[in-house]
Amino acid sequence: MLHHSKVVGLPVSRIDGPLKVTGTAHYATEHAAPGMLYGYVVPATIATGRILAVHTHEAGSFPGVVKVYTHENRPKAAFRDAKWKDEVALPGHPFRPLENDRVLFDGQPVAFVVAESFEAARDAAALIRVDYAPGEAKTDICAERHNAYVPPVPRMPQFMPPKPRGDAETAFGLAPHSVSNDYVIEGEHHNPMELFGTTVILGRDGDLTIHEKTQGSQNSQAYVCGVFGLDPERVVVRNRFVGGAFGQGLRPKHNLFLAVMASLDLNRSMKVEMSRREMFYLTWRPSCVQTVSLAADGEGHLQAVLHHAVHATSRHEDYQENVANWSGLAYACDNVKIEYEIAKLDMATPGDMRAPGAASGLTALEAAMDELAYAVGIDPLELRIRNFVHRDQNQDKDITSKALHACYREGAERFGWASRSPEPGSMREGNELIGWGMAGGIWEAQMSQAEARVRLFADGRVTVSAAASDIGTGTYTILGQLAAEAFDIPVERVTVAIGASDLPKTGVEGGSWTAATSGTAVQNAAKAVIKTLLDHARNMENSPLADASEEQVEISEGRLVLETNHQAGVAISDIMASAGLPFIAETGKAAPDKAIMAKFSAYTHSAVFVEVRVDVELGVVRVTRVVSAVAAGRILNPKTARSQILGGVVMGIGMALHEEGMIDHRSGRIMNHNIAEYHIPAHADIHDIEVLFVEEDDDKASPIGVKGLGEIGIVGVAAAVSNAIFHATGKRIRHFPITLDKILESEINP
Repeated sequence: MLHHSKVVGLPVSRIDGPLKVTGTAHYATEHAAPGMLYGYVVPATIATGRILAVHTHEAGSFPGVVKVYTHENRPKAAFRDAKWKDEVALPGHPFRPLENDRVLFDGQPVAFVVAESFEAARDAAALIRVDYAPGEAKTDICAERHNAYVPPVPRMPQFMPPKPRGDAETAFGLAPHSVSNDYVIEGEHHNPMELFGTTVILGRDGDLTIHEKTQGSQNSQAYVCGVFGLDPERVVVRNRFVGGAFGQGLRPKHNLFLAVMASLDLNRSMKVEMSRREMFYLTWRPSCVQTVSLAADGEGHLQAVLHHAVHATSRHEDYQENVANWSGLAYACDNVKIEYEIAKLDMATPGDMRAPGAASGLTALEAAMDELAYAVGIDPLELRIRNFVHRDQNQDKDITSKALHACYREGAERFGWASRSPEPGSMREGNELIGWGMAGGIWEAQMSQAEARVRLFADGRVTVSAAASDIGTGTYTILGQLAAEAFDIPVERVTVAIGASDLPKTGVEGGSWTAATSGTAVQNAAKAVIKTLLDHARNMENSPLADASEEQVEISEGRLVLETNHQAGVAISDIMASAGLPFIAETGKAAPDKAIMAKFSAYTHSAVFVEVRVDVELGVVRVTRVVSAVAAGRILNPKTARSQILGGVVMGIGMALHEEGMIDHRSGRIMNHNIAEYHIPAHADIHDIEVLFVEEDDDKASPIGVKGLGEIGIVGVAAAVSNAIFHATGKRIRHFPITLDKILESEINP
């Protein structure tokens, strides 16, 4: 049952696409209500210190202003940290907006203006003056690495390093070939198209409907109920459409707190939208410095791996991510030592940003592997093939599936890797040096817990409902495809309702687990509907399905039939009419299989091949070709899947060449808090990107054979670009992003 692929696996266009391209998809701040008020945040202009005074008189008397909030008049909220901690909260103390006179980071909200119009709130906010007693800001990860510490409370146990195996230091010293270097990655800042915002609509009975940019409507609902002591039955959070997030929307932001606070205090509907500048004071991929030391024998077999990672966190929370552990499982090696620490900076708490940890850690590892290949004198791809490993050596477990060899083979063939001239600077065309580089990628193939409800109507229509979020990844479409296949109907006959806290429970959308988790829940709900349908069919007079089992039936062309004989069956409409039912609805659940998890590890894998062209005189780098070969189990929708990898590759190019939060370490302030000066890849920066999905069957990673795709596309891309730049120029740059000044620091020697 449910194994004949008629819809799943086809490149179905996004079912929410027409709404988005016609502008009829309403995002968080595109909702309205009578008497709506508007809020505007005043950000701190120091990174650390105290507020001496907030001068609000002019702003308070500005036409249209209703109220100005500061730490001196903020309404009461929960006292205990536990009430402020959301589903994915960190060890430490969650940030509480306008709580006291202490400034913890540049851009922290220090005042909040509420007015009858957005323009009035904005203009009044510009009149507020704040007197500070600034402290000495420490924002440089390289300067603070000596103050790093092992997190006393792990965010997740699997983020902490495994115990050392073998004797890595001794093996490193004895090996004939070795490399050891520091790799620095500057902090990156999320810049999705949709700005963070909240619309709170106050009902006549005091109920709140909150339209929120979030990756977890139920997480945001629990947060506001905890902070303000609200009845969850009277609060609904909706996030039907989310204009990009990739980790930034996992945790509630201060726009949500301030909007609900003001709405409750003033008894009015409320809207708050952050500016682009304010987006830079939210979650960010932490700056980090890593030391990677690799050693190999004369044949290129790894003898030792040592990886020490330090990344930034805030003063008030211990942000953690899995940066270095990948070095213990990516390649076969008996002598491995991994160390992981964090260092406090006077900045906002970092947060998850597409492939958190892996994007940074594997950039360093895969660049070091390229350096080792040159030290040994073998091809970088061959080095990886010689160190291929079939087991997860960190956890001493088998891997559910690993088609990485196919990624290497098919990606290299499509790219033309075999014709690569190995000598750096040896490939040239006109005034441009050509470089080819490659890297591998890994990401966890995870499942979380989720529920979904499926309703089958007598006329064959189906509705699917779950609180799951779609941040542009295609959740609407793949859930619709799974339901359509289960009931043998076109996707157009499936209505998918997601993105609301009052729908069946799911966790936050993140970690590349939504397709596997919510998809499994939908499939299980569909199976439950078919079982109920069969139960009713058995009770019909002279039913041809009286003796059929669940495993023996399926739905085909509006009928419940025997799988082996479609002539034997009953129309769905007849079954429901006989039972007196307008529809059948059932709930399905999904969760990780603990027995499988105890025996196996599950990962997606990739191989990324990159061509760069570097202008000999100007040092300008162009990434002209990328081939990304991905092994991710069953591909539910090649079109949406390809889109995910394309987006990941573009973000990886940004990480390699463009993205950097530039901080004046004297003041601790972010200086390029706008898209004009914070460089992200534009259309002109992106050339040919080819995506390959290699065949991979996996019946253990998830019941529907799916592995996540949201993260794997970025992993390894920055390293591959870096390796290509070295191949083109002979210059090894270990400080990311690789900007023009770093390339031009010394003469290019082709």
